[in-house]
Amino acid sequence: MADIEKTAGELREELASSDEFTALQSAYNTMKADSEAYDLFKKFQELQLKLQQKQMQGQQPDQDEMKQAQDMATKVGAKDVIKDLMEKEKDVNQLLARLNNDITKPIQDLYQS
Repeated sequence: MADIEKTAGELREELASSDEFTALQSAYNTMKADSEAYDLFKKFQELQLKLQQKQMQGQQPDQDEMKQAQDMATKVGAKDVIKDLMEKEKDVNQLLARLNNDITKPIQDLYQS
């Protein structure tokens, strides 16, 4: 078990120095330097979390919450620094998906044999 955990630590370090992550970090710092964009981003995150928690409790967002989410998404989409951050986040997520596929391949192979 120690070997696999050591490998995970090495992978964590590799991820932190990857082009995808460093681009995400740069985009985040750029967005954070724009106080208006950063405030909007934080509010958007809070709203998303609130709506996710509500759905996890089996509740549906009401009409006002849906309108608020749509309005916030429109505002977020209009900010280039946030759009760039989201693009960079997408790139990191794609990298993580590829890694996850590689890591879980033995499990996939087991169930496909």
